[in-house]
Order: sequence, then C-alpha cells, then structure tokens
Amino acid sequence: MPLSVAVLMDPIGTIKPAKDTTLAMLLEAQRRGHTLFYMEQGDLALRDGAPWARLRPLAVRDDQHDWSTLGEAQWRDLRELDVVLMRKDPPVDAQFVYDTMVLETAQRGGLAVVNDPRALRDCNEKLFALQFPQCIAPTLVSRDASELRRFVAECGEAVLKPLDGMGGRGIFKVKAGDSNLNSMLETLLAGGPHGEGRQFAIAQKFIPAISAGDKRILLIDGEPVPYALARIPQGDEFRGNLAAGGRGEGVPLSERDRWIVAQVAPELRRRGLRFVGLDVIGDYLTEINVTSPTCVRELDAQFGLNIAGLLFDAIENTAS
Repeated sequence: MPLSVAVLMDPIGTIKPAKDTTLAMLLEAQRRGHTLFYMEQGDLALRDGAPWARLRPLAVRDDQHDWSTLGEAQWRDLRELDVVLMRKDPPVDAQFVYDTMVLETAQRGGLAVVNDPRALRDCNEKLFALQFPQCIAPTLVSRDASELRRFVAECGEAVLKPLDGMGGRGIFKVKAGDSNLNSMLETLLAGGPHGEGRQFAIAQKFIPAISAGDKRILLIDGEPVPYALARIPQGDEFRGNLAAGGRGEGVPLSERDRWIVAQVAPELRRRGLRFVGLDVIGDYLTEINVTSPTCVRELDAQFGLNIAGLLFDAIENTAS
C-alpha cells in the first residue's frame, strides 16, 4: 500500500547527488509508489499543541544535474502522514532538539519517524559509543584541560575532537609533549587562560589501524549490511572521512565487526534507531551515527546492493 513519506533535511539543492544517502532513500520510496513530501528545519510548527509542517510535494531523479522538483508548499498536520525520514545533519543544537520535540508529538499521533526523535536527542554520536565500554578504545570526555593533557600523556598519542562535529571537522591528532596541545585544547574547550572549559571535548587513544580505514557499518533495525565502507586516509592526512578527502573502499565485515554489531544492536532496536552507521577503526567502535548516516551510494555501487530497499522493506513491514 502506498505511503505518504516526508523528509526533513538540509536544502536538497545543495546535496551531492552521486553520494547522497537521503536521495537514495527518496529514489527508492518513489520507485515503490510512495508519495513524497519535502521540508526543511524552518517548516515545522506546533499549532495549539498539534504538529504541523509546511510541506512541498517532491519528485526525485537519479540525475547528477537535475535531481529534484518541488511543488507548492502547503501547511498540513503531520499526523496525516505515514512516515517522516529525519535526515537533518548535525550539529544537534537547540533548534535540532526542538525539531525532535515537534516530531515526537507527531509520533504520539501515529506518525512513524525514522529515526526515533527521543533517541536522536538522547544518543550523542560520540557519547553513545561509551555505553559499550567493551567495544571502545581508551577514551576521556572532559572540560578540564589538565585532565585531557594527562590522558594524552598516558596514551602517548591521541585524537581530540568536539562532541558535536561531523565529517572530520575539528579533529586533531596529538602526541604527548606536543607544543600545540594547549592551543588545541583552548580551541576545543572554548576555554579561558587557566584551563577552564565551557565545552566538552573527547580524547581517544590513537588507533594506528586507521591506515587501513575508518569503517562505516550500516545497520537496519539492528541487522548489518554485509559490507562496510573503509574510508582510507590519503597522503599525510590521518582522517579517513570522505568529507576530509578519504577514499572509500568496500570490505566484507570481519568477525570482530560482527561481534561489535551484536553488542550494540539490541540497544539500537530498543531505542527505535532503525538506520544507524557504526564507525569502527581496527578492533574498536569509535562512533554511533544516528542523525544522518551516509555511505549508502558508495556501497550500492561497489557491491550491487540496494540498501535503501532494505530500509523500506523494514518500514513497510511495520507500517502494514
């Protein structure tokens, strides 16, 4: 039975269609005969406690130059729809949190939201991985510059990053005794001259296996796609993120990858996190991406998959 499917995303006109996972989802939904609607962050509202959105009919094409057509906008009660794909990129700031509250109101009225709005609020992509200490490398989250310096000294070499970044932005690799460490910490902590920080930063022991790639493992309702995309750093760069210039190479899941998935999957299912990307370097889980995981297009192309099709199989099974 055809569904009404809305997407909440960043402006569709700015995407890179050859690599955009959200577009892959929309193309699959349209292929199945579902009706598509489009909205951006500014299109949500609450009217007398009812969740509304300014929706525009959407048609999509797998065309690198002309991939979408939008119709005339109309305000509608979100509870009239069947599914919303929440695909807004980080940061998960106050406005993002308010969006999840509107969507949660619609969810209580019967709308299916992928991923669950409460889980999007609760599961910071860096901190959520720490709920699985058996899977992670040594990690410290702190606002205290002296503690972070001590951690780097203990590890010998570490990676520092903000809690709200994406695409490899704001990430530093540092060795104990590096003369730039204080400056890095001031930047990350937004701190003052005496080491006091206003923002959390996360420090992880550097994992040399990054040279073989930062693997993205996609899960649908806790079940893994059998191949990961290893994002391999290029040249002198230590970051594997595709947005930072990494090269994507598909690889089969290892036994360790599948063990990590088995550790994490029950909690993902419990929270309603239906489409998730795990980041794994070597033997270690480093992040759990829940807001707008990517790499579908790359894996589809390399292995002849239809990952968005697996997602919509799952969505349709629960909607029927």
